[in-house]
Amino acid sequence: MRRLGHHRQHGKQGAGGVKGMLAKLSIAVIVLLICTLSLLFSTTISGSSGSSGPSEINVEELWESANSDGWRPSSAPRSDWSPPPKESNGYLRVRCNGGLNQQRSAICNAVLAARIMNATLVLPDLDANSFWHDDSGFHGIYDVEHFIRSLRYDVRIVESIPEIRKNGKMKKIKAFQLRPPRDAPIDWYTTVALEKMKQHGAIYLTPFSHRLAEEIDNPEYQRLRCRVNYHALRFKPHIMKLSESIVDKLRAQGHFMAIHLRFEKDMLAFAGCFDIFNPAEQKILKKYRKENFAEKRLVYSERRAIGKCPLTPEEVGLILRAMGFDNSSRIYLAAGELFGGERFMKPFRALFPRLENHSSVDPTEELATNTRGLLGSAVDYMVCLLADIFMPTYDGPSNFANNLLGHRLYYGFRTTIRPDRKGLAPIFIDRENGRTAGFEEAVRHVMLKTNFGGPHKRVSPESFYTNSWPECFCQIDAQNPADKCPPENVMQILDSKLESEVNSESESLKKSNSTESER
Repeated sequence: MRRLGHHRQHGKQGAGGVKGMLAKLSIAVIVLLICTLSLLFSTTISGSSGSSGPSEINVEELWESANSDGWRPSSAPRSDWSPPPKESNGYLRVRCNGGLNQQRSAICNAVLAARIMNATLVLPDLDANSFWHDDSGFHGIYDVEHFIRSLRYDVRIVESIPEIRKNGKMKKIKAFQLRPPRDAPIDWYTTVALEKMKQHGAIYLTPFSHRLAEEIDNPEYQRLRCRVNYHALRFKPHIMKLSESIVDKLRAQGHFMAIHLRFEKDMLAFAGCFDIFNPAEQKILKKYRKENFAEKRLVYSERRAIGKCPLTPEEVGLILRAMGFDNSSRIYLAAGELFGGERFMKPFRALFPRLENHSSVDPTEELATNTRGLLGSAVDYMVCLLADIFMPTYDGPSNFANNLLGHRLYYGFRTTIRPDRKGLAPIFIDRENGRTAGFEEAVRHVMLKTNFGGPHKRVSPESFYTNSWPECFCQIDAQNPADKCPPENVMQILDSKLESEVNSESESLKKSNSTESER
């Protein structure tokens, strides 16, 4: 454009000069047009998934762990972390309600609450609720000795509130029952709860699900949650053995993927996704919703359009096929009873016939009689944790999926496939309306933007239990001092601190006894 302005400043020119100028301008315009078209064309070819990054999904790479960028899991303390004081402020009891993984998060919160209040934690009660019909309790699911031993640097834990001598009689301390507010801040525990504990000697917090804020501006407190979740909470040996046996059988024929197929009555009723079901099934879902959830106006088409409905089994199969997985892929299904029966599973099975669950891989009587109980959920949890790939189909309010995503991240950035339901919804709606051209390419375009299990910033509403990076990780060659890995002998340091406390306590007791005897 500057050249054109420059020529205009020279006044009149001869006809030949004008023609020559026009000819040059025509050539310049044609060249500019060719360059523009070329640039647009190359951008279209290479930019379907963004201006940079791959345009195809490499399935072979997905069977391996995600790129860690030099990060590794580490939940050991990185600053001064003293052992629990010998004198506690009282006993803390909690009742962990909900399913296995909701209870798991509650146990982590209970340990942290005990540390905050300098309380002695009583082994948490696990709710034998109406959904599970299971009264296994903490002893029936978790390795109690390992739990107490693993957290000896952090809190004092007892199996029950001991009896005390009062007026010449042995009596058990009666815990004062208290209902914590949802997502209570730390200062609620250091004021309201602590005051009641000191007053009564023990408090009983019930219900105790989501009763402590997840986002806490104290990395050491967050690391304590990780020590509980990923180290102390270990299932009983027979559950671990059973889970590992299933994994060995699945892996005997190569890689396998675990899918948490959340196409179940409770989740469909919660989401308000009724219209794909027949009238009798809709009636069941609406009744369940009315009995279990708050009244709310839900329009299926609106919910569907913004990705609020759980993926159907067929949609899960179509996503995997579009990503490049073939029908030889072995898939383990972690799910309760699928709502709507076989007619919804049939299209999925046609795409991926090698489907398994814990009962088909290991049809033992123990699992067969406890498929829906805490045992079945614990086995599913371990198989999904150890699978080469894990795919949740509905990771909204699903504690099972969210906890597993966090555990797999901590377990070495193991690959996860997290479908962007909101991004995929219009593509599936178009397909249902007969517009199928470019379907698989459109699905790949959405999936390429998702994270496959590597370290990534936690952004609300993502839960700390879904993504504990960076608090519970450290970088091998860290430039930021806050990301530096703790010393390898950190546990020995904590051991010596604890031993010093015990010896000091023992010496004080000896002196006290000696003084008493002299009197």
